[in-house]
Amino acid sequence: MNNQKINELAFAKALAVWSALVMLILGILGNLGIYSGAVNMMQGWHMFSNTGFSGIIGGIIEAAIISFVFGYAFAVIYNSLLPTKDK
Repeated sequence: MNNQKINELAFAKALAVWSALVMLILGILGNLGIYSGAVNMMQGWHMFSNTGFSGIIGGIIEAAIISFVFGYAFAVIYNSLLPTKDK
């Protein structure tokens, strides 16, 4: 079995970018009146998020930071649980 470690920084950055894009899309869709249920949930989970311009930017920043921190922590824990190679 090939147990490869995750690059913590790359994984965290990728999650931050994806979550920022999702927040941007949900903010735009919220302004168009589409997916209002998802937009309402997003606003309930993120304290800086709303459908205004500053709310979309705040939600993007908040989601990116939260995703980066949790993604980095996940990768560190995952890598620590992998078995070490015996030479």
